[in-house]
Amino acid sequence: MHQLLRFLPLEEDTLIPAIEVDPNSVTPGVVGFVVTFVVAGAVLVLIIDMVRRVRRVRYREEINAKLDAETNPEAG
Repeated sequence: MHQLLRFLPLEEDTLIPAIEVDPNSVTPGVVGFVVTFVVAGAVLVLIIDMVRRVRRVRYREEINAKLDAETNPEAG
């Protein structure tokens, strides 16, 4: 146990100094905004397309059920 304590930093002089970062160099900038906007637009287009496809499938199912009920009234 004493050997382990020998390696622990006990004084403030041995601590790692704070990293100074320039806030202008870590921002995404115009390129990051454009990429985020394009991804958001693509997601929106995909969601709209998915809703249209699901709605189309649901309407086809309803129409097929009505046609089956009209052609075979004793099954319903």
